Amino acid sequence: MIGLPNLSIFLLAAFILLITPGPAVLYIVARSLDQGRLAGFVSVLSIEVGNLVHVFAATLGLSAILVSSATAFSMVKYLGAAYLVYLGLRRIFTRDTSHQPTTFQRQRLIQIFRQGVLVAILNPKTALFFFAFLPQFVDSTNGSITLQLLILGCLFVLMAIVTDSPYALLAGTVGQLLKNSRSFVQIERYLVGTVYIGLGVIAALADTKRH
Repeated sequence: MIGLPNLSIFLLAAFILLITPGPAVLYIVARSLDQGRLAGFVSVLSIEVGNLVHVFAATLGLSAILVSSATAFSMVKYLGAAYLVYLGLRRIFTRDTSHQPTTFQRQRLIQIFRQGVLVAILNPKTALFFFAFLPQFVDSTNGSITLQLLILGCLFVLMAIVTDSPYALLAGTVGQLLKNSRSFVQIERYLVGTVYIGLGVIAALADTKRH
């Protein structure tokens, strides 16, 4: 099991990292503004499901492939970047054909969930983060290293759900209050689309030395 000193330091370090908004928070905020609180919460869960995939990959040592292979890193990085840009462009160019600003086309929650999982999985920097971060708090004298890594990764994901959910709540609430404004509906489409595209550009410019 994990020693109490290591666990305490891990929880503090993880909390500091999680309360610092990053690309995942921007994605969640954009989705919440676009379709409300529920969609935002679904996005939080989907991002963390994707992150769990990276936790298992780090636990099993598969993330070492991304660390050692520039080709593998680049392939995953550009796939993720392209998908984010695609989401942004689709949001910008999908027009609302109705006359009521509150009746614009909505995506099903299962679609939102799938997109969030895919966005998280196709972020190689997350894999590198877990691969570099989790072992710092493991002690080989405390039992199975694999089990310790898995526990720490799952704790991080659970903490992320708690710290990211308020962003979904706040952004979703603000978005819903402004949905009756026709001008906001138009501006929001471009704002959300631009955030997605911006995240895609950031992902494309990432390298193995920045994580």
